[in-house]
Amino acid sequence: MSVAVEPRADGFEQIKYEKKGAVALLTLNRPERLNAWTPQMMEELAAAIEDANEDNAIGAIIMTGEGRGFCAGADIEGTFKTRLDGKDPGNDTVSGSGGVPATVDWIKLTRTSKPLIAAVNGPAVGIGVTMILPFDLIVVSEEAKMGVVFVKMGIVPELASSHFLIHRVGWGKASEMMLSGKIYSAKEAHEMKLADYIAPADGLLDKAFELGELVGANPSRQVRWTKELLTQNASETDLKLVQKRETDRLHECWVTPEHKEAVAAFMEKRPPKFR
Repeated sequence: MSVAVEPRADGFEQIKYEKKGAVALLTLNRPERLNAWTPQMMEELAAAIEDANEDNAIGAIIMTGEGRGFCAGADIEGTFKTRLDGKDPGNDTVSGSGGVPATVDWIKLTRTSKPLIAAVNGPAVGIGVTMILPFDLIVVSEEAKMGVVFVKMGIVPELASSHFLIHRVGWGKASEMMLSGKIYSAKEAHEMKLADYIAPADGLLDKAFELGELVGANPSRQVRWTKELLTQNASETDLKLVQKRETDRLHECWVTPEHKEAVAAFMEKRPPKFR
C-alpha cells in the first residue's frame, strides 16, 4: 500500500514538501546525486519544518529521500571542493555550525519542532545520518545502508552527532562507527538501535506515516514541551533540577485548553479533539 500525498507549490528546488492529513512529508529531491546534501537543501528543509510547525493542522513531520537513496552525504564538489577553492558553498557556512548556513540552527530547530520521523529509504552516510540523529524516530528500509564516514574524508563529525550517536547506540558502537567509517546494513543499524524500526522497502512510508499519525494525534504544545524536557534532561545529573523543569511545565499544562479538553473527553467518554 502506498501513501497518497498532495504536492504543495512552495518554490523549493532541492526538496519536495507535501501534506497528508496531519502529517507533513519532506523529500530530499536530488535523486541524480543520491540526494547529496547542500547548504541550500538545509535551508529549504528548515523553511519547510518551520512552515509545518506553524500549521495547526500538522501534528508530525516525516523526512525521506527521492529515488534509491536517502542522502549520500555532503555534495563533495559543491561543498568541500568549493571551500578548498576559497569560496563559501552556502549562506555563510563559515559562521554556521558544522558547515550549515549561519541562518540555520539545525539542532535547536529539530529539538523544538513537532515530532520528526526519518524514513531512510536507501544509503545514508555522513550528514545523511547526522542530520537525523536528533529526530524523534528513525525508520529504515531493509535496503538502507548507514555510515558515519567523516574520518575517511579527513574531517570530524558535526551537528552534535558525537553527543546524539552515543545516546542512540552507546559509547562502544558510537566509537566504532565514527573511528572506522564503516557502512552498516539496515539490519545492523536496527540491531544497534541506530534505527528504531525496520520495514520492507514498499512499506517504509506506511510505517513512517503510522508513527506520524500516532504521535501527531497528541497536542502539539505538550508534545514540544515533552521534547524540550527530553533534550534538557537526557544528560542532566541534578535530579532536583530535572524535577523542577518537569514541575514548572506541569504547572503550565494545568491551565492549557488541551489539558481541559483531555479531561472533558475522558469524563464524556469520547476521543479528545486537539486540532
